[in-house]
Amino acid sequence: MGTDDDLTPARSALTIEDAQSLWDVEPGFFDTCSYGPPPRSGWDALQVSLDQWRFGTTGWQPWAESVQTSRELFARLVGTTANRVATGAAVSQLLAPIASALPDGSSVLVPDIEFTSGVFPFAVHADRDITVRTAPLSDLTEAIEEDTSLVSFSAVQSATGEVADIPAIVARARAVGAITVLDATQAAGWLPLRADDVDYLVVTAYKWLCAPRGTAFLTMNPEVGNKNAAFAQRLTPTAAGWFAADDATYGMPLRQGDGARAFDISPAWHSWVGTAPALKVLLSVGIEAIHHHDVGLANRFRAGLGLGESDSAIVSLETSGTEIDRLRQAGIRFSVMDGRARFGFHLYSTETDVDAAVEAFDR
Repeated sequence: MGTDDDLTPARSALTIEDAQSLWDVEPGFFDTCSYGPPPRSGWDALQVSLDQWRFGTTGWQPWAESVQTSRELFARLVGTTANRVATGAAVSQLLAPIASALPDGSSVLVPDIEFTSGVFPFAVHADRDITVRTAPLSDLTEAIEEDTSLVSFSAVQSATGEVADIPAIVARARAVGAITVLDATQAAGWLPLRADDVDYLVVTAYKWLCAPRGTAFLTMNPEVGNKNAAFAQRLTPTAAGWFAADDATYGMPLRQGDGARAFDISPAWHSWVGTAPALKVLLSVGIEAIHHHDVGLANRFRAGLGLGESDSAIVSLETSGTEIDRLRQAGIRFSVMDGRARFGFHLYSTETDVDAAVEAFDR
C-alpha cells in the first residue's frame, strides 16, 4: 500500500488534454453509462497482476492492498474519510444490509424510473410489510411524507440523465427523519458530490470511475443513528467475513473492522488492482474540471441537434431505428435504454467525437 504522499495527487496535476493522452479509446465512444474504459495506468496494473497470477510469481497480499488504496482515494473523491467507506462488488450487495435493518412496516420512496439495484434490495422485504412507493423524480421532494422511512434515489438517472435536486430532497428527508440513500453510479467521476451530505452514498466503479467491473463503494454516515435509533441498532454486516477485520482468519470470537470496514466483502483482487490507478488519475484532473468538460461536450452535442442546454453529462434521446442504424454504421458507440439512445460524455471524449456524432445523427 502506498504512503499518504503517494495517494495525494498534486492539485490540478493533469489538464484535460494531459489526461486524454492516458486513454486508448477509439473515437466515437459515448457509452460510459454502460462502462468506462480504463486509463493506461489501470490497464497496465491489471495486466501485471494477471501475469503474476498466471505464473504464480507473487502472493496475493499486494493485490489486496489495492483495496485500501482505492478506499482512501474514493474517500477523497467524495469528501469524506476512509473509515466511512465500505468496499464491495455491486450496488445491490452493498444496500442489502441497509434494507435488512429497516424495521418492519417501513415506507421507502424511490423515483419511478430508478434503476432496480436501488429499488429491489428494499422491495424483497415485502414479507415484512416494507412498502416501496414511487414518484417522478421532479416531484420526489414533495412526495416525502411524514411516515417515509427511507428515500433511495440516484444523483443522475440512468435512463434519462436527469440530475436530482439533492439538497432539496435531503432537506425534506431530514425534516421528517427519513434515511437518505444516494446512488452515485452515474455521477461519481464527473459530478461534484459530498458523501457526508447524505446518510449513505453507493457507487459501482466500472462506469464513470473507469475501473474494472467488480468494485463498488458505500459511504456510511455515523450520524444516521441520531435520526433512527431502531434502524441503527439493527444495522449489521449481513455478509460478515474474514476480510472485514484484522487477524480474523480462523474461528471465534467474532472480530469486526472499525467503522464502515466491517461491511467489506472479500475482494475480487485484480479488479481492485485496476481501480486504484483510475481513481488516482481522476483525482489528479479534479472533478470540477471533469464536470466542466463533460457537461460542455454534452451541451455541444445538444446544440448540434437543436436542443437546449442541460446540466448533465448524459444525453438521452428518442430515436428511430433508422437513426440508430446510421449512428452505428458511422462507428458511434452508445446504448439504447428504455427505448431511448443514451450518450455519455467523459474525460476521454473530444469535440471531434461530438461533431462526428452530430453529423451522423443528421436530424
